[in-house]
Amino acid sequence: MSAPDEIRAVEIEAPEIAAARAKVRRRRSIALAIALALFAVTFYVLTIVKMGPALFDRAL
Repeated sequence: MSAPDEIRAVEIEAPEIAAARAKVRRRRSIALAIALALFAVTFYVLTIVKMGPALFDRAL
């Protein structure tokens, strides 16, 4: 009787391959962080621009 398809043997990979995968994963994480930061800054700037110059003329 064979094991189900969901259960697979754990393959041990070479240290070079593991390091390369970690490097790719780190680059992808940094790229996503930069994209998220740019997205947030874009919304912040657009909100300020949409409120207009009257935002700074109000009485405190």
